[in-house]
Amino acid sequence: MNIQWYPGHMTDARRKMQEEIRSVDLVIELLDARIPLSGKNPDIDKMAEGKKRLLILNKCDLADPELTEKWRNIFEEKGFSVVEMDGRVPKEARLVTKAAEALAKEKRERDMRRGIQPRPIKAMVVGIPNVGKSTFINSYVGRASAKTGNKPGVTKGSQWIRISGSIRLLDTPGILWPKFEDPAAGEKIAYIGSINDAILDTTELGVSLIQYLQKYYCNLLYDRYKIEESDDPYEALMKIAELKKCLKTGGEYDPDRAAKLFLDDVRSARVGRITFDRP
Repeated sequence: MNIQWYPGHMTDARRKMQEEIRSVDLVIELLDARIPLSGKNPDIDKMAEGKKRLLILNKCDLADPELTEKWRNIFEEKGFSVVEMDGRVPKEARLVTKAAEALAKEKRERDMRRGIQPRPIKAMVVGIPNVGKSTFINSYVGRASAKTGNKPGVTKGSQWIRISGSIRLLDTPGILWPKFEDPAAGEKIAYIGSINDAILDTTELGVSLIQYLQKYYCNLLYDRYKIEESDDPYEALMKIAELKKCLKTGGEYDPDRAAKLFLDDVRSARVGRITFDRP
């Protein structure tokens, strides 16, 4: 599949982000732990050049823990500070304060030597759509400060949110980049729900996802749907349609509806903890 999705509002959001990033001390980039490479926006690396960086491997409760640990090591070897978390859990979200203060320590000490009183760390929170930025912020703050939703494109504009005396967060809309050079990256971003499902061929995406799971997580497919590694992927999707009683008018099985239910099962980890990027 060749999936491309870059609606006009993302161009405006990217332009505004470029302007606002000049005034922040730190860039906090949320990555979905299931696609830590495919979901890492290369435009953010360019815009954040010269800034302190913190990567959050979010939704790690949905990802393969063994691969999450490998990705954490890879990013740390590249010089990033990394925090793993389930952004819905306030105790985990607040791990960011310690990491942010460690990254800002050198600048604060330099300011104090110059007689400048420490001011709150200004951090921009960035990431692709539906990566969990607003949920993380609300857990961190302890109240509903940012609008959330289990679909891409809920956050429409930037807003400053004071966390404590030591840190302020700038929540930004989720943005992708104009073209996925690797078609597989587009598919993986679609698997986790960060692309508007309305533009997708859901049946084709479901078949592609079955092929991936047959290769790497066949035991999970078998446990839930009795699908085996040797099954034809389309016939396997029809098996899911039969299992979930997805019928069209006239009694035929509906592969599109089955694919939507299958995607929902995978996205919510009812199938199991799955990672789509492999080191």
